[in-house]
Amino acid sequence: MNKIKNYYSYSGVIHIHSTYSDGSRDIPDIASIANELDIDFLLFTDHNTLQPKFNGLQGWYDKVLVGIGCEINDISDQNHYLAFDIDKEVSWKLPPKEYVKKVSGLGGFGIIAHPDEKRTSMPEYPTYPWTVWDSKEFNGIEIWNQMSEWMEGLNHLNKFYRFIHPRKSVTAPKQETLRKWDELNLERKVVGIGGVDAHGHIYKLWGLFKVIIFRYKVLFKTIRTHVLLTEELKKGKDYEKGLRQVYDALKNAQCYISNFMLGDADNFRMIAISENEEVTIGGMIRFHKSLRLQVSTMLKTKNILIHNGIAVNETIGDKTEFLLQKRGVYRIEVYLDKRPWIFSNHIHVV
Repeated sequence: MNKIKNYYSYSGVIHIHSTYSDGSRDIPDIASIANELDIDFLLFTDHNTLQPKFNGLQGWYDKVLVGIGCEINDISDQNHYLAFDIDKEVSWKLPPKEYVKKVSGLGGFGIIAHPDEKRTSMPEYPTYPWTVWDSKEFNGIEIWNQMSEWMEGLNHLNKFYRFIHPRKSVTAPKQETLRKWDELNLERKVVGIGGVDAHGHIYKLWGLFKVIIFRYKVLFKTIRTHVLLTEELKKGKDYEKGLRQVYDALKNAQCYISNFMLGDADNFRMIAISENEEVTIGGMIRFHKSLRLQVSTMLKTKNILIHNGIAVNETIGDKTEFLLQKRGVYRIEVYLDKRPWIFSNHIHVV
């Protein structure tokens, strides 16, 4: 946790599978691993089931807050949707537009998972893209998915190397997904999150030996989503309030995504300031000729300002300020040692 002006920053891992579906470890074990890695929250999404929530597995596990949602798919195993903050299971037999609507009707919120998966080198591993873009009730999209990125670069020549070094496959979000995300935010607020899609897969090598690829402890050191809260999380107390804080921050796009392998991004700061107003990531602010965006990374980084999906300015340094000259949606991409490190959600200038 790191305090950023009037906000507290907490980092978590989203999109995790356990033994309740196709993961290899149970939820208490996975939470124990997270406690070793300075992670503040975990959001589980086992396939088409809320049974771990019904079994009372939400709550605090020492310093880690565990929330339980589910990953819904259609009857063709396409259009995967991460549903949170619901108390009733939603049927996978519904069409995608219907389960998106159902999640919203239950008071929950949903994130489109790995929306633009594409790969052709290994047909035995199919893709699971999102195809129902005329649905308007989803809350966000997974702009960066560790498992999808790993699979998209996989072929028969490099598969053993990628099995041994899964973190080295983490490069950047797909440009296609980023463009779509920016376009969506021109119409309405759509949160972007980072997902690990952790399973802890057990793989049989040459039919004789079992090895675990994508160990939870390894993947938890890759893509993190950081939420900005107005109140401190009271660790070990009132887990329902804590989850409400995290869920509200995600729904309001008060968050940013980082590649933890390049460094801890808890100190990242992005604030839009005018003469009379000040907002952080996910906020809305009125346009004014004095409006400027302050960005702090605490390290020497390349900081790219994105306006309405187009890169319009960049700086090098640990602190920078951009003058915002037009209305629209603004976000920041941060590169450390020429590698993508941080992707903020948008600030809307109206």
